Amino acid sequence: MASDMASEPARTGRLRQRYEGNYRLVSGCIPYRVSKEENEHSGEKEDGIEVLMVSSPNRDDLVFPKGGWEDDETKEEAACREAFEEAGVKGKIKEKPLGEWVFRSKSKQDICSLEGGCKGYMFALEVTEEHDTWPEQENRDRKWLKIKEAFRLCRYEWMREALEEFLRVMAEDQKIQMSEEIGETPSAPVSNVMADCQIISSSCYVNSSSGQHHGMNAISSFHLGYASQEVTIDTSF
Repeated sequence: MASDMASEPARTGRLRQRYEGNYRLVSGCIPYRVSKEENEHSGEKEDGIEVLMVSSPNRDDLVFPKGGWEDDETKEEAACREAFEEAGVKGKIKEKPLGEWVFRSKSKQDICSLEGGCKGYMFALEVTEEHDTWPEQENRDRKWLKIKEAFRLCRYEWMREALEEFLRVMAEDQKIQMSEEIGETPSAPVSNVMADCQIISSSCYVNSSSGQHHGMNAISSFHLGYASQEVTIDTSF
């Protein structure tokens, strides 16, 4: 883990907050890392994906880092900033969003009121730095989770849909990587299948994507091949 003398303070207030009509614009990410898992059948270590979730202040549920998109930053920069402020992680973000979702702020639950409506953009963030201290550490805990456990803990439907799309993108990236290996071209890590870095901020690297747009239909399983092995992640629960 990276060590910090002191964390930069989190942004507060909504003076620079972006809005679109009655919606507050929000940006966030699904931080992830590739870790070694033991195959329950063979007992051998295989590569698997873990995602990072954070606790909500004064609540028991876990969420993905997200927050208001402000008028002096891009969506990608906002997502990276929120990842550091809420979870203390930095990394490489995929420029193409996983999608956009409309949901209500947890503090405004009156479905008949336009107040509290949010439009959120979510990205995939490959974690390269995990800091020991971060701006919202006193109010938020962080937890690395296996994919199946993360699905179980997603309280809201939009979070499950974002996680489904994240897995779809990861599977597509892995297919590209395997095709490159078969063609004897230089292979790249999953996070670097995109084009070279175009935008650099203090929190992240942004990689451009030219991949095909994926739909948001629910899917029951994902096949991720790592180290020439296929891993099936079942989400039919």
